[in-house]
Amino acid sequence: MAEGSSDGEPIDVLLKSTRDLLRPEKIVQEATRDIVKDEIRRHLEKTLADDPKLAQDLKDSVRSLLEARAMEYAALLRVGTVTARLGIAALPPKVREALTKDVLELIGRELGQIVERSL
Repeated sequence: MAEGSSDGEPIDVLLKSTRDLLRPEKIVQEATRDIVKDEIRRHLEKTLADDPKLAQDLKDSVRSLLEARAMEYAALLRVGTVTARLGIAALPPKVREALTKDVLELIGRELGQIVERSL
């Protein structure tokens, strides 16, 4: 490694963070962005407060989106389950029995840990 290129050394990290603190233009830029975001948020909240129908439509749309995402995740879980079952079914019987036993033991341990943590 060449001299002066000791990335990750504590002194290098300290110098970099100090240099970043000495960049006021970046701090001003981030603060300005936050102020603009707050103004936009306030304007949108006022618009929604002034139009209850629009606010309800937004809530309903977000709820529909969340339900659709939940359905997507449930479908992906079902596909994964069926794929695992297919893979296990395609194994020779002795390997299938051993794998099933190992999986059941693993699930049993995990469930036991969950129960212990919840008590």
